[in-house]
Amino acid sequence: MREIVLDTETTGLDPKSGHRIVEIGCIELDNHMPTGETYHQYINPRRDMPEEAFRVHGLSQEYLADFPVFSAVAQDFVDFIGDAKLVIHNASFDMGFINAELGAVDLEAIPMDRAIDTVTMARRKFPGARANLDALCQRFGIDNSNRDLHGALLDARLLADVYLELIGGRQPDLALKSEKQKTAASASDRQFREPRPHAPSDDELAAHKAFVEKLEDAVWTAD
Repeated sequence: MREIVLDTETTGLDPKSGHRIVEIGCIELDNHMPTGETYHQYINPRRDMPEEAFRVHGLSQEYLADFPVFSAVAQDFVDFIGDAKLVIHNASFDMGFINAELGAVDLEAIPMDRAIDTVTMARRKFPGARANLDALCQRFGIDNSNRDLHGALLDARLLADVYLELIGGRQPDLALKSEKQKTAASASDRQFREPRPHAPSDDELAAHKAFVEKLEDAVWTAD
């Protein structure tokens, strides 16, 4: 089962107001485990960078000016995600921007039912608790000490770890393997003992014979 953990950085909060994607980061999972395959792209939004957005991700208009526009990388992005499910933190936000960008270059929108929203998962699993990425990393003991600023690929890597914890752990069969290893180790460490004798003693044979003789038509005495 192929899944893509995805994150974006943008110039603002609403694509309908002219805000654009400036970074996309993707991590590929196969059967819930990272494959090592990634997609990462900075994008020139061809517009100014609001100060509020710059404080979040640190990507300036000047820095992004040398990167391609979305239309130049759109097909590569679509090819990478293929038809996989998309694991996204606050999926409606990222999907709104992605589909706005795809629509602007006449590419097909991605249906919302392909998105797995980890915010929704976290709120169901931990009602009333904070569900942002930093809080979930802290809850699961995931090292996010390098996250001074938001970054699409860094956040996708962290989210991949969070997602795997939300669905039950990064290695669902780890406990089973551990128990099997313990069983094998304890078996090999057992002290060898001679088998106990199971043949009846003379006294036991005599007692059994006396008991049978008291029985009427006992099968043991039949010819």
